[in-house]
Amino acid sequence: MIRSVELPFYAKLSLVLVSLICLATIFYLGKDIITPVLMAFLFSVLLLPIFTFLNGRLKFPRHLAAIICVLLFAACIFGILMFISYQVKDIANDYDMIKKNTNALITDTHKFVKDNFHVSIGEQKKYLDNVTKDSVKNGTGTLGTAILSITDLLLDCTIIPIYTFLFLLYKDHFILFMAKLFSKEDHAALKDILSQVKVSINNYIISLILEMIVVSVLTSLGLWIVGVKYFILLGLITGLLNLIPYIGIVIAGIITVLASLTGTFETSVILSILIVNVIVQLIDNNLLVPLIINSKVEINAFVSILGIIIGGAAAGISGMFLAIPLLAIVKIIFERIESLEPWGYLMGNHMPKKFTWRVRKVKVEN
Repeated sequence: MIRSVELPFYAKLSLVLVSLICLATIFYLGKDIITPVLMAFLFSVLLLPIFTFLNGRLKFPRHLAAIICVLLFAACIFGILMFISYQVKDIANDYDMIKKNTNALITDTHKFVKDNFHVSIGEQKKYLDNVTKDSVKNGTGTLGTAILSITDLLLDCTIIPIYTFLFLLYKDHFILFMAKLFSKEDHAALKDILSQVKVSINNYIISLILEMIVVSVLTSLGLWIVGVKYFILLGLITGLLNLIPYIGIVIAGIITVLASLTGTFETSVILSILIVNVIVQLIDNNLLVPLIINSKVEINAFVSILGIIIGGAAAGISGMFLAIPLLAIVKIIFERIESLEPWGYLMGNHMPKKFTWRVRKVKVEN
């Protein structure tokens, strides 16, 4: 698509690195603006088949088709949140039991530390009091940060559906703009890139949904077997939080343990919950992710982990969620530009056979 210019290797490498650094810097500095736009772009690509069906097959006006798509998506999210909130009310009714069992858990933990690490209960409480005092001193800043986070979340919940609607409405307008950037000879390559990006993003999001469903079902089944009361709700929460790499499953485990305290406090139940979470994660990481996720986006594990870490450092949880689809888009573009094709290959999950160097011997005449 882009005609390559013969440059020395070090010049090509420098240009690529400088371009990547510039893009990363722009994303980091403008993450509050760019992140909602990218999230809306992913959702609009996911909703594009529905939009095409309503606008193309049923002849709905573009505005109406886009509105219906956004409303359907919002209704799904709202339904899940309503189910969770309804179940949480039941858990709140067991607050007294949770408080009682939590105190028992804390007492047993103090005794365990005292017996195994020879730290008296008084010293443990003193340390916890000091930590609590430090937290209170920083409470103002923490409260301000929490308020800002809630404000940003509410703003994103408002602006992302608007962006999604506009992406669907002006889809052809954006495609025509990109076509005008390149000559007609490059339109075939451009069309190929756009179609592959659409397929890759759709496959990734659908794979995430399938993974979420499987993790939710497996977790609910495991919690039901060990006798946890709200196993369906906790399984759904685990599946949703599992979409957040690394930290999501930890948060889900803590919530599950706390919710299990609505019943009779038993250490064996907590251990069973932890075992269920570990088994589900082993199945997820070793079976579901390779079969469902990696097979669709075709990005190797090293690049995926590195991208998630960088995305998390740049834009938090949203950056971690966006890392994989953005890497998939970059890989598709790299593979179709001759000078960048090696970088696209590096990001892929190809498993080549043993490579042997082919060195041509040159005779040197005296």
